[in-house]
Amino acid sequence: MNESRLDQLRIAPDRKKRAGQSWWLIIAGVALLTGIAAWLAIPRAEDSLRLKGGETIPVAGTGRDGAGKKSAPGGIEPAPSVGKVDSGSPAVSSRVEGSLLTVSGYIVAHERIEISPRFMGVVKWIGIKKGDVVTNNQVVVLLDDSEYQARLAENDGQLAVARVAVEKARIDLKRMEDLVAKKVEMTKSLDDARLALASAEAQIQQILGARKLYETWIDWCRIRSPVDGVILEKLAKANELVTPQTFGGTRGPSTSLLAVADLNDLQVDIDVNESDLAKISMGQRCKVSPEAYPDRQYDGRVVEIAPEASRAKGTLQIKVQIERPDRYLTPELSAKVDFLGK
Repeated sequence: MNESRLDQLRIAPDRKKRAGQSWWLIIAGVALLTGIAAWLAIPRAEDSLRLKGGETIPVAGTGRDGAGKKSAPGGIEPAPSVGKVDSGSPAVSSRVEGSLLTVSGYIVAHERIEISPRFMGVVKWIGIKKGDVVTNNQVVVLLDDSEYQARLAENDGQLAVARVAVEKARIDLKRMEDLVAKKVEMTKSLDDARLALASAEAQIQQILGARKLYETWIDWCRIRSPVDGVILEKLAKANELVTPQTFGGTRGPSTSLLAVADLNDLQVDIDVNESDLAKISMGQRCKVSPEAYPDRQYDGRVVEIAPEASRAKGTLQIKVQIERPDRYLTPELSAKVDFLGK
């Protein structure tokens, strides 16, 4: 019985043969695939070329150019024709002819004016927003002037009282002149009447002077733009307390209402290394190209060379005036300046 069970567990000879043949087929398949992969991995000259629009372009990283020559280390050929391929227009050279030095800087307004109040007050109305064009003497902000209007009304009452006093002093003087002429009163009484009239008239002048002061304060509540320009920043809001001086910290009242500048008077503020200062002179012609619009160029000239250098940075501040700026130029944008030779 045990022998019959052993016979059942034995593997037939024909089945052993088929299993051995399967292993040989697997090994042969793996060897074949390995050979094909090795053949495809061999570098060839035609692998480094690609055709695009009828033009042969070397492919970076293949290690060979179109002629089968070895390229520079790293596999990237630094030829001018390799890189970005423009789909429409030819590439424009960024170098300016005759340039002695190229430095980057920032476009700034020649005069940036921050408008502040003359005294502490509350903003009643702001009639502009950032980017608005304003003209010289245009009212842009109104401060609350109710206190000064009340003082002006009080002054009107004081002026009326003073004028009555002047009229009474004139009547007293005329009466005293008659009495002195009739020898009823002494000359001293006449002199006192004249002095009383002069004092009453002086009181009127004093009240009129105070009235002028109140009118000036009311006029100061009407904040006007000092120049023709564009609003760069709005620094206060309606119903906000403003003051001409700071009290320290960041939670105090605003000390400025608006920032305005003339965008027809722009400059480029740059820092030049001290080793390049010999290439720059006052009045030197320049070409200015904003980084946002590299295809646009503007004429410029050196108008300011700082009298003192920065020891920490080893640079000197130079300002280049932009001639005929347009709407493409915006303060605080970066720009490239090429200093031209004579």
